[in-house]
Amino acid sequence: MNALDWTPVQRAEALASLIQEHADEADLQCRLPAPVAEALSANGLYRIGAPLAYGGEEASPLTQIETIETVSTFDGSTGWNLMIGIENFGLIAPGCDQCRHLLEDPMVVLCSSTASVGRAIRDGDGYRINGTWQFVSGCQNSSVFAATVRREEGGKVDRNFVYAMVPVPDFDIEETWDVAGMRGSGSHDVHVRDVWVPDNQIVAPLGAAASDSALSRFPLGARLSYNKVAIGFGLARSALDGFIDLAEGKVPRFSSLSLRERSSAQLAIAESEVRVRSSRALVMELVSGMWQKVLQNREITLKEKAIFHIACSDGARAAAESVDRVCDAAGTSSNFKGHPLERIARDVKVIRQHITVASHHIEDGGKVLLGLPATGMMLRS
Repeated sequence: MNALDWTPVQRAEALASLIQEHADEADLQCRLPAPVAEALSANGLYRIGAPLAYGGEEASPLTQIETIETVSTFDGSTGWNLMIGIENFGLIAPGCDQCRHLLEDPMVVLCSSTASVGRAIRDGDGYRINGTWQFVSGCQNSSVFAATVRREEGGKVDRNFVYAMVPVPDFDIEETWDVAGMRGSGSHDVHVRDVWVPDNQIVAPLGAAASDSALSRFPLGARLSYNKVAIGFGLARSALDGFIDLAEGKVPRFSSLSLRERSSAQLAIAESEVRVRSSRALVMELVSGMWQKVLQNREITLKEKAIFHIACSDGARAAAESVDRVCDAAGTSSNFKGHPLERIARDVKVIRQHITVASHHIEDGGKVLLGLPATGMMLRS
């Protein structure tokens, strides 16, 4: 059977050994190793949320979550790169009808960032692009950079941003990603210096391209949130399972009891397990309900969006708190470099810090539930 005949989750599971084999290298070099990125491409995983016309599968939000979650149990940084790839192909590729040739090769990886906005100055039948973009995850494995820009013509600036599709070798990478968590995501800076791109390589902004795909009708803010919390759930699952393995064999110093016989360890795993499972179940229930409404062409209300964003932000918090809880119960073991819990503890904090699932969205969702207007970007998208 061809691997592409398998479900995305099955394909992700088949990459477990490869991803785990390269996880230390990713963490050390602050980039996703090429064999892993190539395997994700060869198995079509970056494109599971993309339109069929771009080699995608238009996979449901539930399938996207489960696939990212699966990969994240093997390594958080690989899960992050997969998540970013799914978002880029799912939200940017639909606008690339006039420059489809840039993405035709199934091994092409597309990177982007909305952390900065560059300049696109009209120059004949195209635009001259300049700018620097931060947090460009997976850039070292990418063949095309979607640069967020504002167009300028005749001294006037269009305040609406679009994407300029810039292929290699027309963008440069500056290795700035020297961090603690998600080191292997390779979220370095990208520079584009005085590069001309034709009009047909200027494409619609994030999620704005016309598309017949049901995914295009799913709220943009929700799409940007559920994929982030999926990584958190994967990391938390890996941490809880790793703690159980540790507790079975560890006898803490100055103790005659094994770790698993300690009441503190028993309470930590029990409460963390329920916290993660219940949070995940709520997110999946809400995603499923929203997806059914999308398929039926029914409107998703602001209240439904608010509850969903509360759930996603709380899910990110649940993942981080549960990992912290079992790391505390594990003792010094979880502080040693090379122990799985040490890296997971670093990585999971990054999820909670991300703007799409940060804790302040819980407050914003609460405003909506109390009849007040939303002020945060996620509930206005």
